[in-house]
This record gives sequence, C-alpha cells and structure tokens, in this order.
Amino acid sequence: MACFFLLSFSTAQAVDNIWTFDAELQKAYELILNLRTEEATQLLLKNTKSNALHKSYLLSFSETLEILITEDEKNFELVDEKIKQRIAKAEDAPENAETLFLQAELTLQRAFNYINLNQNISATFALRRAYNLTQDCIKKYPNFIPIRKTSGVIQVMVGSIPDKFSWLVSLMGMHGSVPVGQKQLEDLRLSKSSLSREATILFFTVKGFINLQFEEAAKGIQECLKTDPDNRLLLFIGVNMFFKSSQSEEAYKLIEEIDKNKKGLQIVYLEYLRAETLLQKGEYAKAIPVYQNFIKTFNSKNLKKDAYYKIAICHWLLNQPEQARQNYEKAKVTGREMADPDKFAAKQLEDPKFPNAKILKVRFFTDGGYFKEATEAIQLISYSELTTQKDKTEYAYRKGRLAYKMGDTNAAKTFYQQTIEMTGTNPWYFAPNAALQLGYIAQSEKDYGNAKKFFEKAMSYKRHEYKSSIDTKAKAALKAQKSF
Repeated sequence: MACFFLLSFSTAQAVDNIWTFDAELQKAYELILNLRTEEATQLLLKNTKSNALHKSYLLSFSETLEILITEDEKNFELVDEKIKQRIAKAEDAPENAETLFLQAELTLQRAFNYINLNQNISATFALRRAYNLTQDCIKKYPNFIPIRKTSGVIQVMVGSIPDKFSWLVSLMGMHGSVPVGQKQLEDLRLSKSSLSREATILFFTVKGFINLQFEEAAKGIQECLKTDPDNRLLLFIGVNMFFKSSQSEEAYKLIEEIDKNKKGLQIVYLEYLRAETLLQKGEYAKAIPVYQNFIKTFNSKNLKKDAYYKIAICHWLLNQPEQARQNYEKAKVTGREMADPDKFAAKQLEDPKFPNAKILKVRFFTDGGYFKEATEAIQLISYSELTTQKDKTEYAYRKGRLAYKMGDTNAAKTFYQQTIEMTGTNPWYFAPNAALQLGYIAQSEKDYGNAKKFFEKAMSYKRHEYKSSIDTKAKAALKAQKSF
C-alpha cells in the first residue's frame, strides 16, 4: 500500500490545465520523491512566496508519505487534522479546477492513511468523497489534465476491491474499472504534461501491485531507473517488483543501491525484504539478525509474526531445533494477523510440528528465482520419505511451481492437476493457487473457457491463508479476460 501511495501522489502541476511548480517548490518536490521529507517540509514552511495550493499539496504529501513509510500510528491523528484544515481552506476558496483537484487529492491521501491503519470504514467514506470530487472536477473541467491521474488511481482502487466489499462501494455510488484507470494513466503518461514521468511510474506500479504483472512492471521500473538511477523511491519500488517476480538477486542489488544513500526516511520495511532475499538465497544465518533488526525497529505490528516465524524457520534449516522452537513460540504471541504473510505464519503455527525442511528449501529457492538450486534440492527428496498427505501434496505443488518458472508448462499442468486432486477438501492453499496458475496458463494459451473454469475454481475454496489475495488475483484475471 505504501508503494502504491508513493506514486499516486508524486505529482507536479501547472498553470491553467497543468500545474507547474516554481523553482523553490520543485526543489522541495524532488526532496520528497527522494524520501527526504524532513528537509522538504522545512523548506516548504520557510517558503512564503509560492503558490499556496501547490505548497498545501506538497506539505500533505510529505507528511502522509512519512506515515506510510514509517507506519507511525501515533503521528497519524496530528497529520490527519492538518490535512482536514487544508481541505477546509480549499473548500472556502473560489471554486475552480485547481481547488477541486486539491480537495480530491488530499481526501484521497486521507483514504490511503486509513487503509494503511486498517480503518476500512473511514477509508471507504474518504474514498467516496474523493471519488465524488473527482467526478465533479472532470465534469466541470474536462481539459484539466492532473485530475486524470486522480481519477485513474481511484478507478484502479475501486475496480480492484475484493468481492466481499463490492456491495458497499456500489451502495455508496462508486464504480471503478482497472482497465479504465490504466487507460487514463496511459493517456497522461503519453501526453506532454509535466506529470508524464510520474504517470509512467504509476502505470507500472499499477501493473505490478494491482494487475500482478510483476515481471513487466519490473522491466518498466528498470527503464525509469536508467534516467533517474539514484531516486530512492524508484529503487524501493523496484525492489518490490523484482522480489515479487522471483528475481531476488536483482532485488538485493537495488537494496544495496539504497544503502549507499542514507539521507531521508529510514525504510525499515526494506530490512524485511533484505531478510527475505537472504532466506530465499539459502543464507539462513545472515537472514536471522536482519529479521531481528526489523522486529526491533519497525513501528507497526504488521509482519512481526511472520518475521519471528521466519527466524524459527532459519534456525530449523540450520539444524538448530532449540532456537527454532523458541522463536516459534515467540511468533505465536507476537504481532497481528492482517497482512497475508502474518496470516500464513499464523496458519503454520497451528501445527506443533515444523514443516519438511527439504521441501522448505525448494520453496524458498523457487520463490527467489534460484532455479538451479531448487532443482538440486528437489532431487534430494525421495517420495517414499514423505509420510503425511500434506507433504505429498506440497511436493507435487512445488514441482509444478518449479516447472512453470523454468518454462515447462506441460509438466507444470500435470503437477498442478495432481495438487488439486491430492488436496481434496483440506484447507491448504496449494490447490487454490494451483488452480489460479492453471488459469494463467490456459489464458496464455488463449484457452479462455478453461481459464475461466480454473479462475472460478480458485475462488471456490473457502478456507485457506491466502484466500483474499488469490481471490483478488482470480477476479482481476477474469475481468481482464473480458477485454480479450
């Protein structure tokens, strides 16, 4: 969510139909984009000559960015009150495209803050207000270019809301479409607007985090880095895209690039990603202190359950059962179950036994893109040594994952089908994700009938730890298929 916000509000605006920052505001803007928000805020507070609307926007952008990066819940109420005051000033000003745009943008910032703090009802009302302001601005000032970015973001957000909440947004009069939102961003990024660079970055961010086309998104961000190689925001988003597209080695290189420039906000979440890449690479001893540092320094409760669970797993894979058990128990009583990794960890922690170490290695190597190591690891597993139905099922699933990642779709389809058959009614995520992957394969082969069948099957499973994310992916794939 933080990554999605960062680019949603990285805007420069211009006189008439496109806001353009003056030299002083541009300097503050560049600092914000490099996550040097404290310096930017100081510069903005000293500035008494620049456009008040531009300054108001950048102050809110800087403050909200700090909350989303640091997840500082204590500072939220103070920042929220400041944003409310700025919205009120824009409401009191004579109405024009700029004041409507500012109201919509700042209200959307509030929505992002609420979402990040799991205040979903408040987030929905803020999103509805931003939606209405955006629609009003488009209707009255259709040639005002910046509102296309705002509208594009909201279209994508509303269009990707999970089915269980879709009734609520419809009831509140909101309608969204991911393709429509992407088209608006595409129009903007191909225009001569000063927002075109930001729209390009946002376009690829949506492609990754919303459409889940992480590999394409990673390539897009990589192109952006060629012209702006030191931008910490771009680097941070690039880390996420490479990590999500099973390119942990590339993700780690970008982490090292961020390490070279410590000015600005400390991105503690980056430590979690650093530990994850080390785990996937098989460097378990190195990953442990990085997870520990993340737990110590991260303000939020999110991901801490998973971090302790991963520390336990690292010790388990290092053949250190006592330390593994200690951290296993810590994980049970730490953090909360809001983020998917924490939900997954909580599910695993229900089993007093540790997972099969050999299968774990295959999983992490595959997820990180270390396919040679994954192949070697899976060859060390004898089917006869797998004593539980869950291990046998996961073995088939991991073989399917590895085959697919290595381009052998025929083998992948065979193993994924086996996974579905072997899972039966058990509440494991192997079958729903296998069905999802079979849907993607069928879609790539233009077998849209089977693709629809598999996506619907993926959503049919009622109880598993990745229910929300798998359903969202299947829903997005089905929506995209309608445009083929």
